[in-house]
Amino acid sequence: MSKKVRVLLYYKYVPIENAEAYAAEHLAFCQSIGLKGRILIAKEGINGTVSGDYETTQKYMDWVHSDERFADLWFKVDEDNQEPFKKMFVRHKKEIVHLGLENVDDEDVNPLELTGDYLSPKQFKEALLDENTIVLDTRNDYEYDLGHFRGAVKPDIRNFRELPQWVRDNKEKFMDKRVVVYCTGGVRCEKFSGWMVREGFKDVGQLHGGITTYSKDEEVKGELWDGAMYVFDERIAVPINHVDPTVIARDHFDNEPCERYVNCGNPFCNKQIFVSEENEAIYLRGCSPECRSHAKNRYVAENGLTQKEWADRLAAIGESLPQAGA
Repeated sequence: MSKKVRVLLYYKYVPIENAEAYAAEHLAFCQSIGLKGRILIAKEGINGTVSGDYETTQKYMDWVHSDERFADLWFKVDEDNQEPFKKMFVRHKKEIVHLGLENVDDEDVNPLELTGDYLSPKQFKEALLDENTIVLDTRNDYEYDLGHFRGAVKPDIRNFRELPQWVRDNKEKFMDKRVVVYCTGGVRCEKFSGWMVREGFKDVGQLHGGITTYSKDEEVKGELWDGAMYVFDERIAVPINHVDPTVIARDHFDNEPCERYVNCGNPFCNKQIFVSEENEAIYLRGCSPECRSHAKNRYVAENGLTQKEWADRLAAIGESLPQAGA
């Protein structure tokens, strides 16, 4: 039996001087112990997901905690049977969370100075059941489609950067109500809830530690979550509800329950779709006829299909390759 892989999810808003140099130092240490994952470092803090065996991840946590800036950093620890990362990346960025406030002519938010009230998993569950509280999902649309809290509002946006403008456009709907926000691990909500407070919302809360912490809480056990949680690594979908789990996502082609996310085979489309392995083979991972017959279709290239095999696959579903010169 293969050894369990530990996955560490974490962040901390803390001033980091010479963030670019620290990112290089951080990468060197991670590579020296064989850690894998993705870390963002900026002058406002650090945000990462990394993985390795028990010894490797323990070395990393001890090293991070030995720095007084991160002595109290909260690592959320999970286990998996597969390695969720192929390489180790440490990037120096302008910010660890990009809220897109330049799009609404606003200044960035410092969560160390302004953020929403922290809610424990139990308090958050109570908020979900309170009809006078609005629970707002702050994640990207494809994250919501895979899974979300029951009754949570899905903003009409594609990504997190569009959220401030959407809130301003819909302010009258919940300006005078209690608003509670949530995200994967908490890093986005720290900044966004602070922005909402600055916008004048009187009662703003956030799920402390995010969905990840809610799932592992012994009291709530992930209850009232529908579907799976999207994660930005090879796992894609992670179970959350340990009481009455459900599958809410549907296969792009036959509408059957499916939590397998892939990118469309056409690199110029790249739309994320739910699809079973069987339907992926039938439809060549293309979300549309145009993508299935696109000259750069990645499924065709990855599987080494000949022109005839490609044409035969399309013919089986009533489609064809474009004529030369068309």
